[in-house]
Amino acid sequence: RAVRDGRKFATQADFEESIEVVIAGYQKKNRVLSNKEKLIVSYHEVGHALVAAKQTDSAPVHKITIIPRTSGALGYTMQVDEQEHFLMTKEELENAAEELIFHSITTGASNDIEQATKIARAMISRYGMSDDFDMVAMENVSNQYLGGDASLTCSFETQTLLDKKVVELVRREHEKATKILTDNIGKLHEIAKYLYEHETITGEEFMKILNEAPVEIENTQEN
Repeated sequence: RAVRDGRKFATQADFEESIEVVIAGYQKKNRVLSNKEKLIVSYHEVGHALVAAKQTDSAPVHKITIIPRTSGALGYTMQVDEQEHFLMTKEELENAAEELIFHSITTGASNDIEQATKIARAMISRYGMSDDFDMVAMENVSNQYLGGDASLTCSFETQTLLDKKVVELVRREHEKATKILTDNIGKLHEIAKYLYEHETITGEEFMKILNEAPVEIENTQEN
């Protein structure tokens, strides 16, 4: 990236862009979103970031962008853990599912819904995080590092109950996420507008706006 730009040294921005290329592909500068699409994506990404910021066990928000990438993403929220992380608790997994689901229902949310469902299902069927099934594994994963084909190891009746518990878990986290956004609706509007105007904001900018006291507008009436 530095060589293409005619520079002799790589910068921190080069390293960060390289990470983002691996995560989401190159910036798709020829993909122009309509104003309505940009606004929808802004609310969607800020929704993720807000829910994450209001959790105690979530990785800090590092960057939010609505610049399309070649992976097909119209925008994304990057969270970076402050230290190495090898194991996740039940609370952290619930937060992850919660951060992936919020009230903006569009076709662009399909991947988020899919990932949240995978997390919820794994919690119940593989990680023993359900009181209903205790420490019994209901699903086996073969070739974990080659795609991870999953196969159920339970009866049809148990599978039906498992599906029901997955829906209940996703619905519960959906409701929690919706409450967080409802309780912080003013900040959702404010930060989404800021992201819409700037297209990319850092985690520091996001937290600064989030922690700022709301501006009170005095109502004046002419006599």
